[in-house]
Order: sequence, then C-alpha cells, then structure tokens
Amino acid sequence: MNFMGYRRPDGRVGIRNKVLILPTCVCSSETCRIVAEQVEGSIYVSNQAGCSEVEQNLKICYDMYSGFAANPNIYATVLIGLGCEGCTPEEMKKAIEAKTNKPLEVVVIQDEGGTVNAINKAVKAARKFVQEASLVKKEECPISDLYVALECGGSDATSGLAANPVVGKTSDIVVDLGGSAIMSETTEFIGAEHILAKRAATPEIKKQIIGICRDLEEHLANVNQNLRTGQPTPGNKEGGISTIEEKSLGCIYKGGTRPVMEVLEYAQMPTKKGALIMDTPGFDVASVTAMVAGGCQVVIFTTGRGTPTGNSIAPVIKVTGNAKTYEKMIDNIDFNASVVLKGDKTIDECGKDLFDELMEVVNGKVTKAEAFGFNECSMQRICKFI
Repeated sequence: MNFMGYRRPDGRVGIRNKVLILPTCVCSSETCRIVAEQVEGSIYVSNQAGCSEVEQNLKICYDMYSGFAANPNIYATVLIGLGCEGCTPEEMKKAIEAKTNKPLEVVVIQDEGGTVNAINKAVKAARKFVQEASLVKKEECPISDLYVALECGGSDATSGLAANPVVGKTSDIVVDLGGSAIMSETTEFIGAEHILAKRAATPEIKKQIIGICRDLEEHLANVNQNLRTGQPTPGNKEGGISTIEEKSLGCIYKGGTRPVMEVLEYAQMPTKKGALIMDTPGFDVASVTAMVAGGCQVVIFTTGRGTPTGNSIAPVIKVTGNAKTYEKMIDNIDFNASVVLKGDKTIDECGKDLFDELMEVVNGKVTKAEAFGFNECSMQRICKFI
C-alpha cells in the first residue's frame, strides 16, 4: 500500500509540509512564538529547558530538538537561540545537521542586538522557507516510509478492553504492510513486561525490555520514590483501573502482536522497521514528543477519560473506547471504538476502520487537535535544574 507524501532530501517522507521555528532554550521560546504567529505555514515548539542543566539533561535537549527539525513533516527549520545558554545554537546546529540535510537558518538574539532584530531576521527566513515549501509536490510513497506513534493517556477501564486492542489491530496492519509502529511509556509496561518481552524478536531485545523496566524502578528506589504513588493516576482510578499491573496489561495491547524489532532510547531515531518500543516515562505528552523527535509522522492516541492533547509537528488521532467520553468530548475525539463494547463490531473490524482513518490523516485529513492548533510539548528530565 502507498500514500501521498513529501519526499525530503534526506530520503524520509513527510505527511505534512511545515516550517519549524525552533528554540534552543526557554529564553528564545517566546521569540519563536512571535515569529510563527507572523508567518503562515510555520509552527513552533516551546522549550522550557536548555540551560543550567546536568550533562544528561542537555543531551536529551539536543536529541529531542534536533529530532524535531529532522522529523520528515518539517520542510525547513529556523533555529533561534539566545547566545549564552548551555544548549548552544552552534551545537544544536551540528546536532540537526548530523540527522538531516534539510534547509536550516540560525538566528541568535544577542548577536542580532535584541528581540526585534532577531524577529525580523527570522521572519524573513521563515517566509522564504514557506514559499519554497509550497513548491514541493506530493508523490506516491510506500507505507514502509511511515512511522506511527502509539500513545495512551487519561485511560480508564474501556482503554484496555476496547481502544487499545483496536489500536493493536491497526498497528499489526501497519507492520504487516511494511510500516512501523512505536509504542512507549515504560512505566506502563511494569507488571506486564514479562508478557511484552515474549514478543521480542531476539534474546537481546527481550533483555532490553525487561531491563528498561528494572532500571526505572531502581532509579526511583535510589531517590526513595515509588512509581505506584503516582500510577495509576486519580483519573485512572475513577475510571476503574485499580493497579499499575491492570493499567500495564491494558497499555501493551496497543502495540499489537508482531515481533518487537528494536528498543529505542528516549527521542532516538529508529534503525529498524516494524513493531518498535521507545523507553519513555508514563507522562503522555513527554512520550508523544519523544516519538515525534524520533521521526514519527503521525500519532494514534487512546483515551478513556478524554484529552485535548495535540502536537504541532505530527497530527494526533484521538481514539476512545468510552461512548460517554466520545459524546461529551466530540470536539476532541476523532475515532469511536466503543462500538466494540456495544457488540456492534469486532476488534478486528474496528481496527481495520481505524487503519482507514489513519490513512486518511496520512493523506491529508486534518485531525481535531490539528484544527485547534494544539501544541503540547514536554521533555523528560534526569534531575532538577542546577
């Protein structure tokens, strides 16, 4: 199966054609927002970090924000830095160029003499890139170029019974056709990691799946914390999920049944195709942004309680298995999987319907989060600012 996409000079394929205004740090985030608001066809992401951080946090910042620029939905990037931050414009430029050869312009606020001059320079660059992007024509591309992020948030009992199994069926269809699907949220593997590990394509991948769960619990124990104090969340409990094990057993359904070909570090780009796992926290926004930084062009996001979450780089398809949530949050939910619980359709039938919806979005249909212009962005941190 093929889809219509934008072939980039680095060989990847985008399903959207945007110019990214990218901050190196919190101090340039507002400047990026102002630039994006002035140039139609451009988007921005916020950055609440980028300075006064330990080495590992800076690495995460470089990995994630360079990954945003490299995401195939982006035609070109205008990188805006302050000039004295830890996550320097020069090093971010190098990180981006190591991942992609797409057009890139760098603006440094201090070098330009302040915000107004920096905005003027960035706006000119962004307008030029938007004009160039408008000339890029869609072409027919194989589904093997497609990477789908799988996420859940605001889960309830219907998530594990309907929405996640339906997404799992869709994931299997994508993988069987040669595409890739990435499942994240290591927190929500715990208690079910032994089941997930059985899908590992190799003994080494099996060890990695068990290992990322063990490492997370050990990390929390070292700082006298227990993930069960925050998982399940209050909303999860109100929705009928009583333990992290119940939540995890429901969560892993959305990854389907195909062999896991690779376990990725946070915000890293895949080197394999098929069913993949990314080591991320249970916080859904931090997981979505990491998978988008890893190159996913589209996100399927299940929710029982309901959520408006979106992403400015990749469209987010919201799925619920809760009929009441679908009715109450029709402005936010794209796909109703509650038909499975009503007995109107099987999981397989509904999974095929969701795959059809996915391909419509891949080929240009705007999701509800896109229509609102939602732009949530969050990044995993190793420790506090210093």
